[in-house]
Amino acid sequence: MSFYEESKEFAKEFIEPYAKSSDEEGRFPEESFKAMGEKGYFKLLIPEEMGGLGKTAVEHQQAVMAFAESNPTAGLCYMMHNVALMTVLTNGNDELKKKVVDDIVNNNKFMALAYSEFGTGTHFYIPEVKVNNNEDGSFTFNGVKSMVTSATHASYYLILTPSTEKEGAINNWLVPLESDGLEFKMEHWKGIGMKDNVSCPMQLNDVKLDEVNRIGEEGSGEEQVFNVVAPYFILGLASVYTGLNLRLSGITNEYALNRKYPDGSNLANIETVQLHLAKIYTNAMSSKALTELAARSLVAGEEDAVAKIIAARISAIDKGIESATLAMRVGGGKTYNRISEIERLMRDAYAGQIMAPSLDVLNVWLGRALTGQPLL
Repeated sequence: MSFYEESKEFAKEFIEPYAKSSDEEGRFPEESFKAMGEKGYFKLLIPEEMGGLGKTAVEHQQAVMAFAESNPTAGLCYMMHNVALMTVLTNGNDELKKKVVDDIVNNNKFMALAYSEFGTGTHFYIPEVKVNNNEDGSFTFNGVKSMVTSATHASYYLILTPSTEKEGAINNWLVPLESDGLEFKMEHWKGIGMKDNVSCPMQLNDVKLDEVNRIGEEGSGEEQVFNVVAPYFILGLASVYTGLNLRLSGITNEYALNRKYPDGSNLANIETVQLHLAKIYTNAMSSKALTELAARSLVAGEEDAVAKIIAARISAIDKGIESATLAMRVGGGKTYNRISEIERLMRDAYAGQIMAPSLDVLNVWLGRALTGQPLL
């Protein structure tokens, strides 16, 4: 059995059973994440010599896609963990890496990203959080991060802040959940899609961190964002929405076959419905093929890997929205009345276009990447 198939089997047993209730209650899928830790998925990208599984972006893509087929939110939040972890593994100092890896390998802890802010929106790489240098060599942070996925459930959060030494530069910091002055505004999360990711604001009130918590050299945050965070994050979102596309196809086919008429026929016997089912399936397969290609390209270090990754996310989200619209037509009044899972997947599909970097920003980036221009 391939790694992808193993991940799908895991998702069917430990993610799918909680997808409906966590969405309806707007709560984090704790049961699924507990199982992910116990089964070793949190240490996927950690090298074997450090106690991890030693996998690559290919397995990252496969696991996220498999999880998203059972619950897109679970795939999204798991993806965030892998991105944060990869950033620490690539750029973190030895002390920070040891602490984080030990917590993940031995205590099943997981991580999250806390980059976006109210003032800068999808341009999360222009942070406004205030940072002060203290006489004892530590740093104090004040400000608010606007949409923090896995809020209160992840043990570590990556934040971007302005550099205190290099004008115009930024830093990447690791903030532990137990930090004094860290506050989550859970009551502000009212998302219409991906409801169970509890993406609420995180306020930093005189949060104090030592220099060891800075990831990489002073002022190196932007380089980390574009060389590590962006590839794994954008590939991850392409994988999330590919999983959603695959789920939409299967669920809509099933609904069309089971929606019976008095004469014994079903929705799937109607030619217009067949056209919709064909389009939804084609969208899912093309999204899967492009996303898998992008993952292999990243691991192989191909020159156009970034373009392929961006294109994969654009395609997966565009196709997800189109397929969700068609699936709602197939489902009709029953689906509109939330009888079917299609309605939830439709809400999740629409969330993808506004996740940073937004779909519009990504299209600009792709055009620049294709013509050899810097993304910013």
